[in-house]
Amino acid sequence: MLKYNVRGENIEVTDALRDYVEKRLKKLEKYFELNQDVIAHVNLKVYRDHSAKVEVTIPLPYLVLRAEETTDDMYRSIDFVSEKLERQIRKYKTRVNRKSREKGLNDFFVEEPVEEEKKSSEFDIVRNKRVNLKPMDPEEAILQMDMLEHDFFVFQDAETNGTSIVYRRNDGRYGLIETDE
Repeated sequence: MLKYNVRGENIEVTDALRDYVEKRLKKLEKYFELNQDVIAHVNLKVYRDHSAKVEVTIPLPYLVLRAEETTDDMYRSIDFVSEKLERQIRKYKTRVNRKSREKGLNDFFVEEPVEEEKKSSEFDIVRNKRVNLKPMDPEEAILQMDMLEHDFFVFQDAETNGTSIVYRRNDGRYGLIETDE
């Protein structure tokens, strides 16, 4: 069952807007198990130039689905985000099913947001995150990195049990950094 946490920045979340978000994201429910409570965190923003940004994050036990879209119309942004999320889920399910048949792995990275702390120093750290490293292979780490729209991803290599990092190179390909432990 998909639950919704809808909040607005510089916009009042009306019942009509909330209903539209729920209607569009309800299509994703068919991809989740019925006994699983899934919360969709939806953030609606309106900027001074009247553009509308929609961010949706759906944390799951085995991955984090995330999409965002900015257009000149809030409803169009909601439509685009829901389509992006559905494409992500279909792409991910195909790869996970294939991987799990090959290796039996189904435990993936979950990023746990931590309250931001402000530290005063020569280097101003403006955000702090704690990650729970899950065993996976580099292909799965790249998939997770792409779904989160990040440029790098830290994970535990399932074969070596060492900490590794995959990253997107400037040429569009990927790099892998392995640690000696």
